[in-house]
Amino acid sequence: MRFRIQSSILATALFILSIFLAQPVQAQSVASGTVEGTVADPTGAVVSGAKVEIRNPLTGYQQATTTDTSGVFRFSNLPFNNYHIEITEQGFAATGQDVNVRSTVPASVKVTLTVAGVTESVTVEATGADILENVPYAHSDVDVSTLDKLPTLSPASGLSDAIILSSPGVVADSNGFFHPLGDHAQTSFAIDGQPISDQQSKAFSTQIPVNAIQSMELITGTPTAEYGDKTSLVVNATTRSGLGLAKPTGSFQTEYSSFGTISEAVNFGAGGQKAGYFLAANGVRSGRFLDTPEFRPIHAIGNSGDIFNRFDFNLGPKDSFHTNFLLARNWFQVPNTLDQPNQDQRQKVVTFNLAPGYQHTFSTSALLTLNPFVRQDRVHFYPSADPFDDSPATLAQSRRLTNWGLRGDVSYVKSQHNLKIGGQVMQTRLTEAFGLGITDPLLNPVCVNAAGEGQELPTVTNPANCARSGAGFRANPGFLPGLLPLDLTRGGSLFQFAANGNVNEYAAYIQDSVTVGKLTLSPGLRVDHYVSPSATDTGVQPRVGISYLISATGTVLRAGYARTFETPYNENLLLSSTTGVGGLTDVFGAQGQAPLHPGRRNQYNVGLQQALGRYIQVDGDYFWKFTTNAYDFDVLFNTPVQFPISWRKSKIDGVSFRVSTTNIKGFQWYTTMGHNRSRFFGPEVGGLLFNSPVDAPVFRIDHDQAFQQTSNIRYQWKKDGPWAGFTWRYDSGLVAGAVAGLDDLLALTAAQQAAVGFFCGSTVATPDSPITACGGSNFGATRLKIPAPGTADDDHNPPRIAPRHLFDIGAGTDNLLRSGDSRRVTLRFTVSNVGNKIALYNFLSTFSGTHFVAPRTYQGSIGFVF
Repeated sequence: MRFRIQSSILATALFILSIFLAQPVQAQSVASGTVEGTVADPTGAVVSGAKVEIRNPLTGYQQATTTDTSGVFRFSNLPFNNYHIEITEQGFAATGQDVNVRSTVPASVKVTLTVAGVTESVTVEATGADILENVPYAHSDVDVSTLDKLPTLSPASGLSDAIILSSPGVVADSNGFFHPLGDHAQTSFAIDGQPISDQQSKAFSTQIPVNAIQSMELITGTPTAEYGDKTSLVVNATTRSGLGLAKPTGSFQTEYSSFGTISEAVNFGAGGQKAGYFLAANGVRSGRFLDTPEFRPIHAIGNSGDIFNRFDFNLGPKDSFHTNFLLARNWFQVPNTLDQPNQDQRQKVVTFNLAPGYQHTFSTSALLTLNPFVRQDRVHFYPSADPFDDSPATLAQSRRLTNWGLRGDVSYVKSQHNLKIGGQVMQTRLTEAFGLGITDPLLNPVCVNAAGEGQELPTVTNPANCARSGAGFRANPGFLPGLLPLDLTRGGSLFQFAANGNVNEYAAYIQDSVTVGKLTLSPGLRVDHYVSPSATDTGVQPRVGISYLISATGTVLRAGYARTFETPYNENLLLSSTTGVGGLTDVFGAQGQAPLHPGRRNQYNVGLQQALGRYIQVDGDYFWKFTTNAYDFDVLFNTPVQFPISWRKSKIDGVSFRVSTTNIKGFQWYTTMGHNRSRFFGPEVGGLLFNSPVDAPVFRIDHDQAFQQTSNIRYQWKKDGPWAGFTWRYDSGLVAGAVAGLDDLLALTAAQQAAVGFFCGSTVATPDSPITACGGSNFGATRLKIPAPGTADDDHNPPRIAPRHLFDIGAGTDNLLRSGDSRRVTLRFTVSNVGNKIALYNFLSTFSGTHFVAPRTYQGSIGFVF
């Protein structure tokens, strides 16, 4: 089957469809559930006007409503989770009931109240069972009440910050990147049911704003069959809705923080039982938009703006419709190093997203869900006006990625079964234009002197002529002849590439969740067919999970297996599929084209969840993943321009761990921990330029980190009173393969030596005074952990970024003037990196570049809520 409908036509059709379907029920996200029920008195008569509240004691999620004249209540747009329902009415005893929401099929409950005794005030407490989830996969749940208080200070990367701070096993990297469970960026998003597996970092795209999200389920365990593409981490997000609001609500917040950062955030919701509307709009300007290759930002201004809309419509008692619309843009300067005084590179990204959702209820047991979608990223990278102001290369890029398709499934819940059968048809239309020219003659010198130092010699293009060019000169053993045609310092010309092509993907899946007493079994099967301009592959993926609840001890034991089909990254896929082994170093040689094929992975998980009383939940998981054709990115220097590459195979294993508490009289705490071993095996295929070997038999890649942990503690006095929070993040350090010993340190520029904190005895390198020689063994780098001489090993003892502790504190109030719930003034103050720790995320990484952690940052904000 070939896709021939233009994306613009599809977008217009979907918009027209949303208008025609916008008729006056209870719409909901297709990635969330519904609870409906009836409240009756002891005689069976319905009770109208009773207050009904549903909440999850661990995440803090809650909704409240009252029963109608028929005694009926309904909660929609509920994230999949366990919930505790509490019903109160004058003259009756408070009554509680638990419900498990794991399907889009509405869950029905019937509550019978009992007449109150002498005392009418009864508190219904949640129990340990309310914080246990008998499911076969590890995950974390994050509600808007937590998202609102997290120190998400990175401009235009709030969603990435929230994921890093909330999910175990996720390692922080620069510019909104993160490494889930040892992989580089193998993350899929399901936003109200819309699948998004393309990159969401601000270097590639624009993220959905955090203030548009109601809750997130962060799945780090065995993925069920409905999830494909990139499954190390699945972010199942439910957006906020105006449906069911008794009156219009909204807020406006303005912030000012370090580096001249100014931002505004607005959200508004209105609706009723028939229809709802929600809006979130944000804008930010910062003098440190991207993470920078120097501790103090140079040439790092950027801005971003976005607007998110969600419409909900009820078409009748059995049909509901909603649509999400996002329009966003960011523009930024590419930060410079001290070695690039005149460079003026910039990038602009514009994102458009339209995603309707339709549901039809066949019966109380069966429900149909349809999700058409269209999404586009337009990326423009601009070089400096003078190409030789760019160093070590000048580059330009204009690319477009348009992703559109349809996802649908039928859910059936009956007796012990929770069955889902579905499929997905998707096309990604790619247009790529790219130019590259080398501007630094020492990037790929033809000749070196007797000491092995590269020589400029712009007229020498043949290594055989080196000896005639000066005393002691010889051919550079590391010279890459494939780069000579694009070396502008030696008479070369720009490498130019332009192409377009489509990636077509088809998927079908079936999964069930069978509950037999305290045992849950989740078998599934997924089949994917992938067609790109250079590769065609099919993946058959059996999956199974099992969990068992031990009620006596409050323990859930679980295990799972998944066969997954890991598709290549789409960003710059066309060019990367033409370069072969070694990238552009061989594009003019004999290697030729080597298409990027999807990878195949076997993943195993075992874990447990433990309730300690009714207040504390402990969750741990061990994972092991073996992949053929393992994916990563090749980054060009410190730019946001990156290209997908694949390695022959990878072996990744590790542990994730989380401890969480419920809200205990205003106090709430969680800690996440993770450890991974990420071993990759060469050779590599794809990409452009590399500063490390691409044919290593085995090595630890820069996703590998021995240990990281995040602890977040928060206390709030009363529901909307003053609050204070504290966050501690520890990272033991990612692999930094570019500096393995003294010779590598001495080969760095003065600015690079200063960046890593290179010292030799009492002498410390500065940007103006490099260290050119160092005798003895008293040398090192304060921001790198370099193996002792003779002990370095790419697999067992690689160089790493130095460990770091980062601390954030925040305080504020949700009702400054104590004016009641209808209108409130909010105030907050946050300090990030309190100790002003000078630390690196990465250094000269082929896969990430060089970036510093942000210096101490102050942020103050004031807002108005109505």
